[in-house]
Amino acid sequence: MNAEDFPFEDRADAGRRLAARLAAMAPENPVVYALPRGGVPVAVEIAHALGAPLDLVMVRKIGAPGAPEVAAAAVVEGDPPRTIVNEEVMRAAGADAAWFERARARELAELRRRRARYLSERPRISPAGRTAIVVDDGLATGATMKAALAALRAQGAARVIVAVPVAPAEQIPQLARLADDVVCLLPARHFRGVGGFYRDFHQLTDEETIGLLRSVWAEAAEDPAGPILRREITVPPAGLAGELSVPADPRGVVIFAHGSGSSRFSPRNRAVAEHLNRLGFATLLLDLLTPAEAEDRRNVFDIPLLAERLLEAELRVAAEPGMAELPLGLFGASTGAGAALLAAAELGERVSAVVSRGGRPDLAGPRLAEVTAPTLLIVGGNDPQTLALNRRALAELRCEKLLRIIPGAGHVFEEPGALEQVAQLAGAWFQHHLGRAADAAAPAPSGADVRPAAPRDPVAILRQAAEPLPEIEDDAFAAAFDRFADARVVLLGESTHGTSEFYRARDRITRRLIERHGFNIVAVEADWPDAAAIDRHVRGLPARGRNVAPFARFPTWMWRNKEVDAFVAWLRRRNAALAPEARARFCGLDLYSMFTSMAEVLAYLDRVDPEAAAAARRRYGCLAPWASEPAAYGRAALAAGHAACEEPVMRVLTELMRKRLDYARQDGDQFFDAERNAQLVADAERYYRVMYYGARESWNLRDRHMFETLRATLAHVGPEAKAVVWAHNSHIGDARATEMGAARGELNIGQLCREEWGREVALIGLCADRGTVAAATDWDGPMEIKAMRPSRPDSHEALVREAGGARCLLDLRAGVNEAARAVLAEPRLERFIGVIYRPETERWSHYSHALMSEQFDALLWFAEGSAVTPLPARVQGGEDDTYPFGL
Repeated sequence: MNAEDFPFEDRADAGRRLAARLAAMAPENPVVYALPRGGVPVAVEIAHALGAPLDLVMVRKIGAPGAPEVAAAAVVEGDPPRTIVNEEVMRAAGADAAWFERARARELAELRRRRARYLSERPRISPAGRTAIVVDDGLATGATMKAALAALRAQGAARVIVAVPVAPAEQIPQLARLADDVVCLLPARHFRGVGGFYRDFHQLTDEETIGLLRSVWAEAAEDPAGPILRREITVPPAGLAGELSVPADPRGVVIFAHGSGSSRFSPRNRAVAEHLNRLGFATLLLDLLTPAEAEDRRNVFDIPLLAERLLEAELRVAAEPGMAELPLGLFGASTGAGAALLAAAELGERVSAVVSRGGRPDLAGPRLAEVTAPTLLIVGGNDPQTLALNRRALAELRCEKLLRIIPGAGHVFEEPGALEQVAQLAGAWFQHHLGRAADAAAPAPSGADVRPAAPRDPVAILRQAAEPLPEIEDDAFAAAFDRFADARVVLLGESTHGTSEFYRARDRITRRLIERHGFNIVAVEADWPDAAAIDRHVRGLPARGRNVAPFARFPTWMWRNKEVDAFVAWLRRRNAALAPEARARFCGLDLYSMFTSMAEVLAYLDRVDPEAAAAARRRYGCLAPWASEPAAYGRAALAAGHAACEEPVMRVLTELMRKRLDYARQDGDQFFDAERNAQLVADAERYYRVMYYGARESWNLRDRHMFETLRATLAHVGPEAKAVVWAHNSHIGDARATEMGAARGELNIGQLCREEWGREVALIGLCADRGTVAAATDWDGPMEIKAMRPSRPDSHEALVREAGGARCLLDLRAGVNEAARAVLAEPRLERFIGVIYRPETERWSHYSHALMSEQFDALLWFAEGSAVTPLPARVQGGEDDTYPFGL
């Protein structure tokens, strides 16, 4: 990608650039306030550069009734808390005093909870008489920032500075009226959302946020907790020399096991240890051998001896005052990784997490299977021998595990930025896992079978775990999935886009989740406006005139088939008996319908605001030359060296959002539909440009769009919203457990859902061994009924084929079938067939490596599949009962 596409590498990069600007201003007596969570990494860099204390300013928006995305008021925590009310929005929304007090109390409780979570008992830093620098990772509407500024002014700040990397240009004058100075690195004339300006804009976890806060508190000159205490200790009985570093109020302790030819003075281990100290962890760097022992090279590979020394080190650390109860982590490099894992097997639940850097975990031998601590293996991408050994060790581990590859790094991570990535990965791993209670055992989910110990043969293990299922139409089939009904989002996959059994199974499971468990959204891997036509049909809303029938573009059979038609007919019948607000919705997540979405936005504005419609029509006109071939726009933009249509397209979206309260008051659902279409146009415009830079960029943009559409729909429906997602396995399985994530840096909806909602998500993959499938040979080619070859013998599917019978369910959640999870956690090939299937090149076209039990929470298996039955593409005239497919 060009630098202009992603001006900031990540939030830390943006923070360093802001810090340089702020340092030149020499603010007097500064204190930095971050808006969490996204503002924290930016603020950390600023506080570090200025030598200023860091605190949080916590703001909660109170959404208007009926339009929760519109801020009616904001509550800013403090002593006392401050409430800023938008009287105009309150009047327009018809909000009464009783409603407002309930909403305010709810948000105040959430503010207190978050303050305690992030800051514990740490006192607030008063802005009185000081320069308050308020930091976020970017602004969209600026509502939260404006509330924070008003509160800090009221608390006596002598000077207030806004510091943000990026914001819409039109927001800067408004902020300047509230602040003494506004520092914005990039006032964007065509704003595309904050995340669109960062190459890495991942969702921060609470653990990351807490770790970042602790790191700056440890470094700040004004930190009352004082510096990190470092001292030499000896570890009996061999008298091993070690350096113990303890920050104030440590959150855990990490013992380092160095590699062959190294010592406690290893600069790489010391760099990682210092990073962990800044995050609030105590560390022990020690020599695992005495000087005399180190002279014999054989001792370097005496893994039992090295592991014994780590056990002795753990006893020595536990003897330190206040450290016996701290969670324990182990960090191993090279041969030290084998020793760390062997020690972890011996110590059991005393060890909360293990990290290996360029290590030899294979040297722990058969005891790898006894390790219970979550284990992160970090390997350089240019270190193929170590990578192969780590892959084999990963397969032997039975605990929570993850392999992360640093692209371009060698064995010792000497390349620029490589060691920093290692430190960040290790820090994030320890922050997450050492924060958990060391003795928290994972109970088996409710309803899980209690089974006898599993045999060691992989097929026998899977056969014991596999739950045979009846025919799809049998009520007992869908009932088997009741165990996942507590989730907020259930994602149902498919290993092909053309297998009838997958569609029929998702139909029956979804019916039950809707009828029995309150699910009210069906979100599919289809374009928003096409699915919206179905949504209006199933919810009994008036049809809209369209120039193009729903699902008329390639691949028409993917949603225009008899299997989907049957589900749509059922959903319409069920909804008809319910009140409008209780009816389940049907929505699309994808972004390929740029021109159809443009037409929907214009049609909406024609109805509600003709003047705005005329302006939007002029702006969208930029894309008109490419209406028949949107991808050609990307080529033209690439050749021209700029995004010719980005600014006018984004302007339509920002103007729509600026008037959202007026529009939503007329019809909230219709506004939401128009807003989603406008967002789709903006994302599609960018998608068609970035597709020429690389597959990763375009894939990630598309899946982020799908996830954001899902999240926006859940928020629009309300707190009781529960969604079922229908999409391909490559989208709904966690990308981090596949080659696409580990090697290519791609993400997907499943990963983003897990990061956002954790255990409130269930990822269920659907696979078949053989049969027929509807697919094309080339893009835009005709649909063919193709024979699907039996799974390769070196694939996950081949193992399940031997164990699963005609159809079965494998529950892969932690604590249910651990032996089966271990079998499917080994890296094997997995098949992915999309709308194109080329059997003659199947290994290279359709298989890639995956850790299936990390990828999915469950697997629904069919021995044989059959092709979907497509519906005619020609739309016939007729009565309403032929809508939306016109059959």
